[in-house]
Amino acid sequence: MTPIKRHELTRRTFLALTGTACGAMALGPSAKSESGTEWPNHAAVSMRAGRPTLVVNGREAPPFAYMSYLGETQFYREVAEAGIHLYCFPAYLGDRGINTISEIGPFRDGIWIGEDAYDFGSIEKDFAEVLEADSEAQVVIRLHMDPPEWWEAAHPEACCLLPDGSTFRQCFSSTQWREATAKVLLHCLDWLQQSPYAKHLIGVHVAAGFTEEWFYHFRDTFHDENPARTEAFRDWLRRTYGDSVERLQTAWGDDAIGFETAHLADISGAERRHDWLEKHAHRHRYDSLCFHTETMVENIAYFCALVKAHSDRRLLTGAFYGYHYFVGDPRRGHGALRKLLACPDLDYLSSPNVYNRVLGEDWPPMVAVASVHRHGKLWLAENDTRTFKTTPLKERAPHISPPGFYEDGVWLGPDSVSDSVALLRKNAGRMLAHGYGGWWFDMWGGWFSDPELLAVLRRTQELGMTERDRRIDGMEPQVAVVVDETLAFQDGSFGELTEGILANRFALGKIGTSYELLLRGDMMAVDPARHRFVWLLGLPHLDPTESNRIAQWQEHGVHVLHTRLTDSTLRRPGQQPDRILDETIRFTPSELRTHLKEAGVHLYVDADDVVYAGNGWCCIHTEEGGDRTVHFPFPVTITDAFAQQNIAQDITQVELTLGPRSTTLLQVDRKADA
Repeated sequence: MTPIKRHELTRRTFLALTGTACGAMALGPSAKSESGTEWPNHAAVSMRAGRPTLVVNGREAPPFAYMSYLGETQFYREVAEAGIHLYCFPAYLGDRGINTISEIGPFRDGIWIGEDAYDFGSIEKDFAEVLEADSEAQVVIRLHMDPPEWWEAAHPEACCLLPDGSTFRQCFSSTQWREATAKVLLHCLDWLQQSPYAKHLIGVHVAAGFTEEWFYHFRDTFHDENPARTEAFRDWLRRTYGDSVERLQTAWGDDAIGFETAHLADISGAERRHDWLEKHAHRHRYDSLCFHTETMVENIAYFCALVKAHSDRRLLTGAFYGYHYFVGDPRRGHGALRKLLACPDLDYLSSPNVYNRVLGEDWPPMVAVASVHRHGKLWLAENDTRTFKTTPLKERAPHISPPGFYEDGVWLGPDSVSDSVALLRKNAGRMLAHGYGGWWFDMWGGWFSDPELLAVLRRTQELGMTERDRRIDGMEPQVAVVVDETLAFQDGSFGELTEGILANRFALGKIGTSYELLLRGDMMAVDPARHRFVWLLGLPHLDPTESNRIAQWQEHGVHVLHTRLTDSTLRRPGQQPDRILDETIRFTPSELRTHLKEAGVHLYVDADDVVYAGNGWCCIHTEEGGDRTVHFPFPVTITDAFAQQNIAQDITQVELTLGPRSTTLLQVDRKADA
């Protein structure tokens, strides 16, 4: 298509560009552009039946979608025939690949081709591919906002500045980059609003940074010596310390420091220590990492607010962020989720499932999803699940495939269709039992192009369309795990020690029941009337309020396992003394089940199987298979959700023989008087 040049900004655009704070850009009731065009769709997330729900044009919609980096009509058609009509496809302002380590090539042509010049041909092509397959398609565009190479060369003052004077993508503290990008984003929205595709658009997934996930770009070490970053840090210090230089000096233990002279600590990673750093003794480093992570959150909030303002809040907004449960390196910038959850302009958050992609293991989200839901945000899992149909990128798109990457390890799928079915069913079971959605991420295309795999997608969609009407009370998790997303800020090894604690997520996946993961700031959400066991996982110290809260839990019979940095304490109700577990920070599934039984937690299975239970579903994923007794907390009728066969009625336990390397999803209906 002909590039659009000198596209005039509307008044709404100007007002949005001048906004600075999250939530400050709501601009009144008009959803019209200067041409009089209205946004035809209204997509939002609202709390219904106690949890975040996707609502499109006033109707609840199952939050399951399909996405591919190399989307093709044939694959879109397959998923449309499976009943999926929600899609996501990528678009890029820049002209470079998303991974600066592998140096993968770009998936699409860039939109931002010059100063005030744009080419939306890639978006047109993607819409054409989708709509040829599905005229009912509703689309969320994942818009990656890293700048093109020409812009970096023309504006080095707005880019990440390395010690040798070269630049490396954008400086995330640069208002020049942010405002220039905002201008392009709003041009995109104006074009979309006036295009024939507007009636199919329901949202924008704002993306930037390494792998589109709001990670800072760096290789072995992180550097950004842009003066804009230093000035932004000094402004952050003024806000944090209330313009009191005395408070700053006391916190840093430096009587000579001032707001005009403060610099960021060295967080490059060039020098590492294999020990934990006391927060108060290393406050300079801690503050530097807080600023580092909050900068990413401020950018996400800024761009989400632009989308909301420019669409009169009719477009959905989302982003990848908050990977504190998997990415232990704080330099990546994912330690300020709690701040982002307060943003009213963000509808949903996402991450891939944790990369332990083997049979028999839990693949949890990388984020405290219970906190995400508690703050009214929808969680959407990126199910980039490899299957026996997965092929290397070099076979699908050799022109962008870097040598030696995307060929082995996690990039390989299982050998058989049965293993692939088990993995996809496990994805489905986790989403349903935990009350969230996601997209089937067909990265290179064709990963799900098989009748048996498509049958899993179809059945999941069917279950998702009905499951909100049949929520079953009494299956809520009785185990709460509380984590501190800033734990890694005290890790001198930049993540290695943090992983030693968070690796307990693999044992937690095999405890025989579900658990809720909460951020430390949401500890007060623990309900002693429901939760029987709480694990404070990686909290070095407790403040008086937290200690008092724990005492209140114990008065109600709650057992508390507190894992600090090098040891753990088991606190049991009553007069029994605390049990000190010296030098124990890692637990096996069997050890955890022993503690859970003592606390009176209901276990569905007493074996090292992966179990997801909740919202009227019980999913069991097993590698070994064999005979299992499945226990329920009340009389139920159970149905095999995929086989669509009734198994038993009015029972509290059932004997099942599970096949090896299999996933069984049980639909649970509670007896009326139970």
